[in-house]
Amino acid sequence: MARVVVDVMPKAEILDPQGQAIVGALGRLGFSGIVDVRQGKRFELEVDDSVDDADLERIAEELLANTVIENFAVTRVPDAQGARS
Repeated sequence: MARVVVDVMPKAEILDPQGQAIVGALGRLGFSGIVDVRQGKRFELEVDDSVDDADLERIAEELLANTVIENFAVTRVPDAQGARS
């Protein structure tokens, strides 16, 4: 078993209204120096050894991300105990 993380973010050229709202809220809360925020999604998958990297890329591309407006990164997370309990 393994844990896989898929991070999905809006492409740089895509407007991120949620990120802009967070920047505005940070300013209103008194936090300065925050110039930009991009908000994305994180998926964590528990997979068995039969799921290879090509399958994971296909899952991310076809289901988890809208590749027209989002980029994604698939990462296998090392775990000293194998899989999370």
